[in-house]
Amino acid sequence: MNKLLKLILAFAAFVAGVLWLLSAPEMLSDSAEFARDGDVEKGRDVFYAGGCASCHAAPKAEGEAKLLLTGGREFPSAFGTFYAPNISPNPEFGIGNWSPLDLANAMIKGVSPDGQHYYPAFPYTSYSRVEPADIVDLHAFLNTLPPSSEVNQAHNLPLPFRFRRALGLWKLLYLNDSVVSGDFSRGQYLVEGLGHCAECHTPRTVFGGLKPAKWMSGAPLPEGDGRVPNITPHADGLAHWGVGDFTEYLESGFTPDFDSASGVMVDVIENTSHLSNADRLAIATYLKSLAPIAKP
Repeated sequence: MNKLLKLILAFAAFVAGVLWLLSAPEMLSDSAEFARDGDVEKGRDVFYAGGCASCHAAPKAEGEAKLLLTGGREFPSAFGTFYAPNISPNPEFGIGNWSPLDLANAMIKGVSPDGQHYYPAFPYTSYSRVEPADIVDLHAFLNTLPPSSEVNQAHNLPLPFRFRRALGLWKLLYLNDSVVSGDFSRGQYLVEGLGHCAECHTPRTVFGGLKPAKWMSGAPLPEGDGRVPNITPHADGLAHWGVGDFTEYLESGFTPDFDSASGVMVDVIENTSHLSNADRLAIATYLKSLAPIAKP
């Protein structure tokens, strides 16, 4: 009996060791790209394409106040409640002491400067497709914004989900930089990468990963009641929208049905209205080319 127990304990220790190795945070290698000076103007475009203020500005902030990235916005989910952090250039309370490589590791690998996994409430599963050059430019723009001394609020999570190391195993399933379809156009880059549209518009598995087979077909609102709409060109979605309808909506928030954006889409439109006409057209062209999928 003692021999059997020892074998079981040895096997358990072996499995635990393998899982510990598999769940280790993976980080990017330093390169010359991260040593160059970022382009602030290009970084501004990345900032709006990525919707940074929508999550990281203070709740109910408006106008120029949205450039004060204090964090604090609440994100309820099936796994607990997450709070957006302060990402202002305050070196103590924000990310003012981060390097471009630190920001790239956070956005592409979901790893903090001290080697901790970030929860995927931060949409690094989409940002993993973002080019390092854009992140370097974004870093330069963020450093021009006003600093905030707002203290980050701890996430409110039940005990099983407080163990961050397990996120390394989750990333093996759901974190990759592959695109949904082959040709990575500008519109696809903006939608699947920087714009992280699928994070809301695509349903998730029981483990919280996106379902590529149901890409952009709509999903339950994380807050509870209601649904995020199907935006594929299916009869259940936006089949009646043309490319021009999409571009108008992304600029003004007005739909071809004489309605206007509401809820979180108000923030999204505020961001996309800052993009160039060419980028809005690229997004519209990509959305119109999606495979039509019925809502779940």
